[in-house]
Amino acid sequence: MFKRLLSSLLLLCLVLTATVPAYADTPRPITPLDYDTLPDPPAGQHHFLLTCVDSWAGTADKMSNTDGNILVTMDTAARRLIFTTFTREMLIQRPDGDIGRFTYIAKNYGVEAMCRILSTHFGVKVEKYIVFNMDNVQDIIDAMGGVYITVTDAEADYLNRYRISRDSTTPSMGKGGTYLFGGHAAVIYMRIRKVGSEGDNGRMRRMRTVLSTLAQKYADVDLGTAMDLLTSVRGSIVQTNMSLQDMMQALNYAFELRGVTPEGLQMPPTEAMEDITYAGMMTRQVDFE
Repeated sequence: MFKRLLSSLLLLCLVLTATVPAYADTPRPITPLDYDTLPDPPAGQHHFLLTCVDSWAGTADKMSNTDGNILVTMDTAARRLIFTTFTREMLIQRPDGDIGRFTYIAKNYGVEAMCRILSTHFGVKVEKYIVFNMDNVQDIIDAMGGVYITVTDAEADYLNRYRISRDSTTPSMGKGGTYLFGGHAAVIYMRIRKVGSEGDNGRMRRMRTVLSTLAQKYADVDLGTAMDLLTSVRGSIVQTNMSLQDMMQALNYAFELRGVTPEGLQMPPTEAMEDITYAGMMTRQVDFE
C-alpha cells in the first residue's frame, strides 16, 4: 500500500514538473504593428529616445544591455514635455520573431532595432536616439551643477550602506530629506530597485524624478548656458544618430517649452507589471495628444 502511494506521488511530481514550466515559460503571442504604416507624429510633436547601458564604460563597439530607457516627447504645439520610461524587463517580439526581453535588444540587434521595436509595439514612431553609459550620465549631471533629490529614510539607509560616499551629497546624507546629489550619487539613486516593493517600477520612477527635476532647474536657462550644456552632452555619448543640427533643433524645442511642468508616463503601465507576459497585451498606440 505504501509503495503504491509513493509511486502515485512520484508520478504526480513528474507530471507537474513536465507541464508547469512549459506553461509558465510560454509567453502570450505578441503582434507588433506594421512599421511602414505607422503615422508620423502630429505637427509640433517630437520624440527622442535616451537610453543608458548597464555599464560605467560601455562603448558603441562593446554595447551592454540597456538599463534605463526614456522617451522624451517635446510637444511645442500642445506645450507638453513628457518623459516615458520603458522597463527593461518587458517582453517584446525580437527582430528574429521570437519573444525576449527588451534589455537585450540594443546589444544583440542594434539601437535602430530597439527604436523600431518601441515604434511597432507602442504605435509611436521613434527615430532619433542617444545612448549613454553611466559615466556619461554622471558627468552630465555634474556639468549641470548636481540635482536636488528628496529621499525616504529607507532610500537614505540603502544609499549610505550600499554605494555612495559621505561627501557625494550636500549636506552629507543622514536620514531621509532633500539633498544636492553629485553625478555619481544621482546615478546610484536612479538605479535603486531593492528598496520598497516597487522593484523596477521604482527604478523607472526615480529616473523620471531626476529628469523632471533637472528640467525644472533649467526652466530659465539662458542661451549661453544651454549651449554649454549641449557641448557637455555631445562630449558624453556612446552612440547617436543625431547630427549637430538635430541637437540644435532639439535644443530649440526645449527652449520653446521652458517653464512647462514635465509629465511622467510608464510603459507598460504599473498595473501590467505583475504579469510577466504583459508585452503580449501591450501592442498599442501611446496617446500623447
